Amino acid sequence: MRDLSALPNLKIALVQTTLAWHDREANYAHFEVLLDQAGDADLVILPEMFTTGFSMESERLAEPENGPTYKWLKAHAKRINAVITGSVIIQAADGSHRNRLLWARPDGEILHYDKRHLFRMAGEHKHYTPGERQVQFEIKGWRVRPLICYDLRFPVWSRDAQDTDLLLYTANWPKARRAHWNRLLPARGIENLCFVAAVNRVGTDGKGFAYSGDSQVLDFQGERLLNAGEADGVFMVELWAQQLAEYRSRFPANMDADSFELH
Repeated sequence: MRDLSALPNLKIALVQTTLAWHDREANYAHFEVLLDQAGDADLVILPEMFTTGFSMESERLAEPENGPTYKWLKAHAKRINAVITGSVIIQAADGSHRNRLLWARPDGEILHYDKRHLFRMAGEHKHYTPGERQVQFEIKGWRVRPLICYDLRFPVWSRDAQDTDLLLYTANWPKARRAHWNRLLPARGIENLCFVAAVNRVGTDGKGFAYSGDSQVLDFQGERLLNAGEADGVFMVELWAQQLAEYRSRFPANMDADSFELH
């Protein structure tokens, strides 16, 4: 396992807020104000489908690759000098519709992860194509693996095989299953020996579903460093690599983990 002790601390901003239903421009304007509150964050996390709300109208709402939200994220990542991430409805180059997390770096590069597990109870699997692969991003030497909402329920997909330091979840997780969200997130941190940052929305969407927020950051023992509850706003946390390094040294359970390959 690599040495984490020399890594700088990582400052993250969780943006928990309401979303304007199917109104990209209104959401842009809203998030621009919130981004100004992110201070000196290295990483700013927005909710799932942050330009539209969690919608199955993929054909009508999908943006092309390198479309307006790509450009918006690129401009604002440069403006605030931080990585900004969240998911958007995208029509990929092959014509498929994807629930795609975009990872916009201040140097202009944009990477992505496509949601693997599509929420069939809302018909997401009928309107979107699932992602085919896990990805891992790097920021200030930290290894970050992004996942989207329903992915949280599947520990094999969340399982760390790449020495991940931070699992990142962006979501539109409904209030009706609030208890599941709050129970599963600590488990992901404990079993992967890593930090977890999870951003959910609040308010009610265009179909009348309520969202309770509970955006949070947890450590490698499942202890909450922050829980935003149902508040609307920007919430800051600083992660200490030294703490993670010391814990992994004292309790290297990863050395006894099962080996497997994902197909």
